[in-house]
Amino acid sequence: MESSVLAFATDLLDEGADHFFGNLTERARVGGVTLASVYHQARDVFPHNPLRAVRYLEPGAAYFRPDPERWSGLRLRPVPSGAIGDRDPFAEAAAETRRRGLKLHAWTVFLHNDRLGFQHPDCAPANAFGDRALTELCPANPDVRSYVTALVAEHARYGVDAIRAESLHFHGLRHGFHHERYFEQLGPVTEALLGLCFCEHCRAHATSLGVPADELRLTVRDEIRRRLADEQAAAEPTALDAIADGALAAYVDASAATVTSLAAEAAATAEAHGMRLTFMDADGPGKGWLSGIDLPALAKAVPQIETLGYVSSPERVREKVAAFALHGVAPEQLAVILRPMAQDCDGPENLAAKIGALADAGVPEVEFYNYGLMRLSSLDRIGAALNSR
Repeated sequence: MESSVLAFATDLLDEGADHFFGNLTERARVGGVTLASVYHQARDVFPHNPLRAVRYLEPGAAYFRPDPERWSGLRLRPVPSGAIGDRDPFAEAAAETRRRGLKLHAWTVFLHNDRLGFQHPDCAPANAFGDRALTELCPANPDVRSYVTALVAEHARYGVDAIRAESLHFHGLRHGFHHERYFEQLGPVTEALLGLCFCEHCRAHATSLGVPADELRLTVRDEIRRRLADEQAAAEPTALDAIADGALAAYVDASAATVTSLAAEAAATAEAHGMRLTFMDADGPGKGWLSGIDLPALAKAVPQIETLGYVSSPERVREKVAAFALHGVAPEQLAVILRPMAQDCDGPENLAAKIGALADAGVPEVEFYNYGLMRLSSLDRIGAALNSR
């Protein structure tokens, strides 16, 4: 079974290559590192960082040096983080992984990008009122799609084995903006409707599939207004596929086709450059419909699906793998991320049992979250769990 630890490029910069890779190989004993190449805004506590305890990560920053020729003529371009200075963490990681016989994966957040959304509002999703979700990029937008494929290709020069494609889909209303506020109870239907993208590109795509997108947008807008105005209306458990005589369900299906086609383009680009693309589905089967995640279709479009195994027992790990199988994703096409920290694991035996459950099910790859956010004892727990197999 292949193994790696997810990490931020700032971990490598703050600790130095010898210390950083020494921890990965001597403590965690993994066979690779999954290094963030583009990441969203965050504030985190770092238990073993030698320079700081708390760090802010910039919105939508890149942790490599973009090749100017690759981005010539494109509107959306990655912006290097100010934290890397004149260094290129990916070049440093590439050299070290080659020297140590480790695999290098790129952990890439594609469409959850505050920086690019605010810089290019027309590339952000738009709800039924035309309000833009500026922390995101819309997967139907042509400029966004060009950005995605160029970003995938950019990683090839570093000798990346796999691109872990996080956020390669829609996100909905509640995705975590700074001081995001909801004082009235919106209700699940209102939230779902407010999270749908009705930008010109999404409407044009749906219209091409026979969905009356322009009329639907007005219907959805009126339904949102009704629910926002009336607390009892907001609580009505109306099925989404009953709205507009099924047109809304067809619209959501069209959104899923947009995501699947973009994932297929990204995967083909990766393959053409000697890499593989892993589509990250954090929530798992049955929960991604409104985000455009159609697991059976994606299983045919990309070589691998990755999900989170943030659970307390091996039994729940087995259940999640089985749920993916019911949705068209075979265990051998899965990668699973585990957390070795105390909220999920009470010791190396627990973690080893989860790894064993994955191996017994036929899952070929496991990753661990997150190097800088865990104590060194959690890195030791990974090593002990892997060594016990």
